[in-house]
Amino acid sequence: MIISPRRWGKSSLVEKVIISINKKSKNHKTVIIDLFSVSSEEQFLELFARETIKASSSKWEDWAKSTKTLFKQLIPKISYGIDPSADFSLSFDWAELKKHSDEILALPETIAAKKNIKLIICLDEFQNLSTFPHYLDLEKNMRAIWQRQKNVVYCLFGSKRHIMTDIFSNSSKPFYRFGDIMLLPKIDEKKWVKFICQGFQKTGKSIDSSVAVLIPISMKNHSWYVQQLAHYTWNLTIKVATKKAIDQAFKELINTNLPLYQKEIESISVTQLSLLKAIAMGETKLTAAHVMTKYRLGTPRNVSKNKTILINNDMVHKIDSSYEFLDPAFEIWFRQRFLNDFNLY
Repeated sequence: MIISPRRWGKSSLVEKVIISINKKSKNHKTVIIDLFSVSSEEQFLELFARETIKASSSKWEDWAKSTKTLFKQLIPKISYGIDPSADFSLSFDWAELKKHSDEILALPETIAAKKNIKLIICLDEFQNLSTFPHYLDLEKNMRAIWQRQKNVVYCLFGSKRHIMTDIFSNSSKPFYRFGDIMLLPKIDEKKWVKFICQGFQKTGKSIDSSVAVLIPISMKNHSWYVQQLAHYTWNLTIKVATKKAIDQAFKELINTNLPLYQKEIESISVTQLSLLKAIAMGETKLTAAHVMTKYRLGTPRNVSKNKTILINNDMVHKIDSSYEFLDPAFEIWFRQRFLNDFNLY
C-alpha cells in the first residue's frame, strides 16, 4: 500500500516499476486500474473484471474465450468496438453481480491458476471505494478473498492520507495489516538539482547547481511543482538560466493556477481562512487560547471541525505534531495575498 498526497509521483513510480517488470518477466501479467472516476460498486466490479481479463492476454480472441469460461454463476455481456483490441467492454446484470460479486473478486486468482501465470493488480486512488454506500461489505469481501490468493499481488495506492491510513492501520478495519504500507517521501533536493541540471544540458542550455537548487527549495521538493517551475524556467532561458528567470517563471506558474487558488479560497469559510493564516504563520498549538484569540478561530470545537474540513479538501495535512499546506505554490500565493509576505525562497 502506497500513500502520498496528490502529485507527489506515486502513479509514476508504480508505472515505472510495472514497465520494468514487464520487460524482465513474461510470466508476470500486470494491470493498473484507475479508480478516480469510479462512482459505484457495480462500475468497480465490471472495470476490475474487464481489466483483469485484458491483462491476462494481449489477444482479444483470448479475452472472448476467457470471458465465456471463467464465470460459473455470472453471465457476462460482451461487446467490441471497431478495434476489438482496444474497445472491449464487459457488463453484468446488477442483481446477479451483487449476488455473486465474490466471483469477480476471485477472478485474478482463477485466471492466474488456469494460465499458470502471476498477476499484479495495481489499484490507483483506492480510497475512492470507501465512498460507496455498501463499502464495508465490499471491504470485508475483498480482504477475505484476496488474502487467500497465491498467484496474485496487489498494489493499492491513494492520495487521501487520512482515509488510506484509516483503512490499513485501523485495527477494527478488515484491511488492517493486509500488507506493507509505504508513506511515500518527497524526492531528495540533491536528486532534483541533478535532474534539473541534466534536463537543461540535454537541450543545449545550462543552469548552475546553485541556481537550480532554488527551484526545489521554493517548491518544497513537491514533484509536480518542481517539474512545472523547472519547465517554465527552461522556457524563459536562451542559454544560461538565472535567478531572475526563476522569479519570472514563478509568476507564470501562479498565473496559470490562479483561477484554481481563487476558487479554493471562495469555497471555505472565514474561520477556515483564519485557520490557514495560523498554519501559514507556523502556529502548532491551534487550540491554545492565545492562538484562537489572535486569529479569531472560534472555539476548540470549531478549530477541530475546520481542520478536518481543510484536510478532507486536500488543503493541508498533518506532519508529526504540526500542519502544513499540501500545495507549496498555493501557500506562497496565500502568503502574498493574505499575509503580505513576498519571500519566495
